[in-house]
Amino acid sequence: MGESKLAGQFFDAAIGLLQKVRDEDAADIAAAGTAIAEAVAAGGRLFAFGAGHSSLAAQDVVYRAGGLALMNLLAVPGVVGVDVMPATLGSALERVDGLAGAVLDSSPARAGDVLVVISLSGRNALPVEMAMNARALGLTVIGVTSVAYATETKSRHVSGSYLKDHCDIVLDSKIAVGDAELTHEGIEAPFAPASTVVTSALMQAVMAAAAEEMVRLGIEPPLLRSGNVDGGHEWNGRVMTEYADRIFFRH
Repeated sequence: MGESKLAGQFFDAAIGLLQKVRDEDAADIAAAGTAIAEAVAAGGRLFAFGAGHSSLAAQDVVYRAGGLALMNLLAVPGVVGVDVMPATLGSALERVDGLAGAVLDSSPARAGDVLVVISLSGRNALPVEMAMNARALGLTVIGVTSVAYATETKSRHVSGSYLKDHCDIVLDSKIAVGDAELTHEGIEAPFAPASTVVTSALMQAVMAAAAEEMVRLGIEPPLLRSGNVDGGHEWNGRVMTEYADRIFFRH
């Protein structure tokens, strides 16, 4: 079997996008890392939120080897993934007014914390309201979104605004509207989305920038090790005990 032309084209498209965000978002990535590091230094807590497939990049930085132990998933029931039945319910819940406020009000989030809101389109009520309410509570909000959607689609929030309008720092994923990198003769719809690759890379870049800034501030970054290497469980136990008051994914 020879290599797939379309598979190669997808890699090229993803690499091109990664290079674009690396170069064009560098200052905002550094600013996001600094915001996280300063929150950790000040005793603040860290949260990440995303709905649907945008949730994947949020989950990617929570409770994982090589990741910050303090990053918590701000989960909204029914919108975290395609495990909800029917899957279309998750998309519908993103358009429900008031849901984000209810989630934030019952969460541990408070002034001085950092919330990363990930939404590719940034147009639905849930991420817009999440960012608005979080800022009203005194949180620093980092938005990860495709800014192109704000000019090429209509907002679904009552304000007519987008996620990017309610963030302290915006990371632009540069993903084209429609989130499909490839087209091909004989295939009716565009295909091969790259938003997960790019958004997850942006999140990991921010975590790296945060670790770098923590060192500069004189703080040992509270990182987790793999449980599959010798000493990993013991290391993680110490980190989780030290920061138990800021970790909300364990009892």
